[in-house]
Amino acid sequence: MNNAARFSDKMAIVTGAASGIGRATLLRLVGEGATVLASDINTSGLGESLELAKAAADHGGSATSCVVSVTDEAAVRRCVADFVAEYGKLDVLINMAGVLQSSHTTETSLADFMAIVEVNLGGTFLFCREALPHLLQTRGNIVNCASTSAYFGHPCMAAYSASKGGIAAMTHALAWEYIKRGVRVNAVAPGGIDTPLVQATPIGLPKDMDYSLLVHLTPINGYGKPENVASVVAMLASADGAHVNGEIIRIDAGVHS
Repeated sequence: MNNAARFSDKMAIVTGAASGIGRATLLRLVGEGATVLASDINTSGLGESLELAKAAADHGGSATSCVVSVTDEAAVRRCVADFVAEYGKLDVLINMAGVLQSSHTTETSLADFMAIVEVNLGGTFLFCREALPHLLQTRGNIVNCASTSAYFGHPCMAAYSASKGGIAAMTHALAWEYIKRGVRVNAVAPGGIDTPLVQATPIGLPKDMDYSLLVHLTPINGYGKPENVASVVAMLASADGAHVNGEIIRIDAGVHS
């Protein structure tokens, strides 16, 4: 199959498209012919992504946008419904929206903990729920974003790790729930990827952080790029991933091998 046209005539939604892995995924899919709804709460970043998408567009690919908080249930419902109403169908959902906050667990309020879970896990759930009726019609697929933090110890990131572990578990549950109805559900688990979220993490770590606890998280051969993850996401979302379902693919250059 010609990768350049893998998504011709495919309609996709990418959340978290204003930066990082979400932006890279948007550009990858548009470059391979998809019509993509780029979703994010970051208006300026989303605008930049759309401009980049215009330059990357090939093989009939294009992008439109929806400024939405993934925690706003009514807005998420509208976002998905309006896109399908305009373009007629939905083939792919890519959930990349997420937030990260670091703090000592003993100093983390329940409100702060739940705020991370609501965005990362709750937002992924909402988009999955609203997209599934349409994906069932096209026998489409979902790619979620878990993290290596779901499986390995990331200190001072209890809320983030819990939310990503929840995404991994939900991915398995959805894959099995819809296995007889033609919808595949997979996830990627990035680690050590150079994104705005990761770049901001050292700033957000506690001032008395014991950095020796982070040694096992440091990529030996340098940080990966968002494009390294986007290429795997594109494979999973395309016909090339047709026999992959309920899988969580770790992308961390072997740091956690």
